[in-house]
Amino acid sequence: VQLQASGGGLVQAGGSLTLSCAASRSIFSVDSMYWYRQAPGKQRELVAVITREGGTNYSDSVKGRFTISRDNGRNTLYLQMNSLKPEDTAVYYCNTWGIWGQGTLVTVSS
Repeated sequence: VQLQASGGGLVQAGGSLTLSCAASRSIFSVDSMYWYRQAPGKQRELVAVITREGGTNYSDSVKGRFTISRDNGRNTLYLQMNSLKPEDTAVYYCNTWGIWGQGTLVTVSS
């Protein structure tokens, strides 16, 4: 089983990016799926979680700016990131089944 994250890049502050995480098998029955991030010199932190029923929760630092979603038909997890700030700069990782994706780098310039 693999998770393939993509969509990172360089964006100016105030801009938007959408991250994707494609799973190599069906996510239909997966209970919870997560996005984490790790900034340089910092510990990995939980950004957002979505349940099988579509319930969501966010860290205070991204609440109101980021939206997590999942497409069970495409076996893909998403993270829509708006109003990006330089402090959002990090490697973003998806996680489920106890497995980590390889990470995708988001860099926000001021």
